[in-house]
Amino acid sequence: MAEDPYEVGRGGSRAFWADSVADAIEAREPDEPIVIKGGVSPSGVPHIGHFNEIMRGYYVAEALRDRGHEVRQVFTADDKDRLRAVPRQLADLNWNVVGLGEVDAGALGRNLGKPYTDIPDPFGCCDSYGAHFTTLLRKSAELVGVDVEFVSNTELYADGEFEPVTRRVLERADRARDVLAKYQNKVDDDYVPFLPQCANCGKITEGVTAVDLDAGEVEYVCEDVEAGDQTIEGCGHEGTATLRDGKLPWRFEWPAQWEILGVDFEPFGKDHAEGSWPSGEDVAENVLDIQPPVPMVYEWFTLDGEPLSSSSGNVITVDEVLDILEPEVFKYFFVKDPRKQRDFSVENVDQLVDEFDRFERRYFGEADGSEDEMELAERAYPMVVEEPREERVRIPYTFAAVLGMTDDPEVREQIARKEGHIPDDAPEWAVEQALARVERAQEWASLTNNEFNYELKRTEMPDVSFDDATAAALDELADFIAEGHDGEAIQAEIYETAKRNDIDIGEFFSAGYRLLFDDTEGPQLGTFIAKLDREFVVERFRRNE
Repeated sequence: MAEDPYEVGRGGSRAFWADSVADAIEAREPDEPIVIKGGVSPSGVPHIGHFNEIMRGYYVAEALRDRGHEVRQVFTADDKDRLRAVPRQLADLNWNVVGLGEVDAGALGRNLGKPYTDIPDPFGCCDSYGAHFTTLLRKSAELVGVDVEFVSNTELYADGEFEPVTRRVLERADRARDVLAKYQNKVDDDYVPFLPQCANCGKITEGVTAVDLDAGEVEYVCEDVEAGDQTIEGCGHEGTATLRDGKLPWRFEWPAQWEILGVDFEPFGKDHAEGSWPSGEDVAENVLDIQPPVPMVYEWFTLDGEPLSSSSGNVITVDEVLDILEPEVFKYFFVKDPRKQRDFSVENVDQLVDEFDRFERRYFGEADGSEDEMELAERAYPMVVEEPREERVRIPYTFAAVLGMTDDPEVREQIARKEGHIPDDAPEWAVEQALARVERAQEWASLTNNEFNYELKRTEMPDVSFDDATAAALDELADFIAEGHDGEAIQAEIYETAKRNDIDIGEFFSAGYRLLFDDTEGPQLGTFIAKLDREFVVERFRRNE
């Protein structure tokens, strides 16, 4: 009996969950290399939820490597699975997400029921549909600097790697039926744990009529297959398939992968924890006679509060994330406890960056934290960044968004230095990396259309004029801002200044927007002003060139 997947990595004296998982793996005294696995069916656009499979394994692999172990991190593309439905969106190899109207969606519909690797790539750039989306997932790992060995199920079947374990399952078909019947109602006395691929239409079918293990073959009829709420029609062909011309059902294929690859640890989502894992553990122990790997359940992500789903089109890709975040910030997101559901909020991504910056400062002894927070930073930070360097510089994310409101790189650097966000002795590489955050923050502002998505007229005064009362009020407000108040106080003072000078509130706000943006509207003025460099705001509100 394997460990409880809900308890592995939980509790104990470890501040970092990956160390607790490593403890459970070491307790088994595994042979080396220790094999850590993840896997996904390449059914559509890979999103950050799929990436969970890679990053949870990555941190455990790194924890074990730190202890001197040789580790192999593999990721199976379950690409011999059948295409069950046509997704709403696809993505090319440059991560451009497109609707089905931009590709040959009809071709996908005609290939329902076939393995992903037998379906043409809709973009015509890879060997198959499955290869296309596996390539995107591989590129995701490369973008964040995670070295993972990708393994194709289709290739494992073709190379005969699955054949011995498939034969053993079929030899023990009665035992396999008894085990699976505990988890699936449709298992009857005629059930055969093998899915042949029809030689006529190429679909994965279920209609096995006879098994000849001496010949290593099964006879079948290509029957209709239920896929969710639809039926994939079989062609009725009667044929013979070898054990390589088909596949094991998922509940047998997963534990078969553990044996073939020698898997010691595999994390998985809570959907598998309630279904496939209990049956997989049972199959491993009572059909295959192997020990299942150390398991760990992780919670799913949501995207701005809604479930991630390739089929529904609610996705964000790793490439899209890295348009607004540094890779190390994104990697930090996976340092968090995997058993708590996390929402990836694009709108509030500045909060994630601020959290990462504190995490980084703790590692270098520049910020306080609880004992667990300090230990976590000490342990996990070297796994998050490619090379810890104390001289690094981080510009606060929202300030970087403010800098993004001007396009002049020299002005950006000048302001950042003036405000103390770039030290005088910062090395050139650190300055370059710090200012690179500006482009990401600018993309975030544009993507969310937030308060920073304006063009700040910093280099020249807009051509504006005001009546005497408004001019006097602007001078008063400039004096108040010069005293160094926070955004809330400045916002309140804008109202009070307008009242004292008998100016319409809306018109006074408009005067501020005209001075800053040469526009009549903009973000909440007081809180926004507080984010700008004070000297600039004071001079602008005094209308000094």
